[in-house]
Amino acid sequence: MKALVIGATGATGKDLVNILLQDSDYKEVVLFVRRYSGMKHSQLTEVLTDFDKLEEVSELINGDVLFSCLGTTLKVAGSKENQRHIDYEIPLKFAEIAKTNGISKAVLLSAYGASSTSKVFYSKIKGELEDKIASLAFDSYIVFRPGLLLRKDTNRMGERLSASVLKFLNSLGIVRKFKPIPTSVLAEKLAKAPKILQSGKQIIELDDIFRF
Repeated sequence: MKALVIGATGATGKDLVNILLQDSDYKEVVLFVRRYSGMKHSQLTEVLTDFDKLEEVSELINGDVLFSCLGTTLKVAGSKENQRHIDYEIPLKFAEIAKTNGISKAVLLSAYGASSTSKVFYSKIKGELEDKIASLAFDSYIVFRPGLLLRKDTNRMGERLSASVLKFLNSLGIVRKFKPIPTSVLAEKLAKAPKILQSGKQIIELDDIFRF
């Protein structure tokens, strides 16, 4: 398969790319990036992309499966408007082009609690994106809704504290469904999904990811 990845420079995206390049089922991996990563691999291609001008690279958006891992935090984005643009508008536009160009499978990295009817801004835009991509009717559409991600060498204090608290509660048998997931493990599940879920829409909820 030929895999296309957006959000390849994020923690999960990086792990996903490494896994795809080691998986013999993926013969070619194409990253759409704002700046070159410097990675070198015979099966890897990087396309320098202005995500506000996706039409400039639309002819290169072709293959078998789209992995959409693009996202940011409100703190990094600076405003809800910017976060909506990055987390919703860009991935949706990319998916629309992918569908038009004949890509049959899409794997979306969403978030726990995603719902277009949510009163929480982040959950709402994630849910709206899920719904809009579903309306494009890919042959296979797989949504992952993880909770807290364990990023290698994270410098986010809140993330480290939350992970420590959850791990402690998990050890007591409390809130096991909210067990934090390492990005490397999540990436393995993402890469596996389009190989075994061949058709229809599938939502992999937080408490199902480890069993997937």
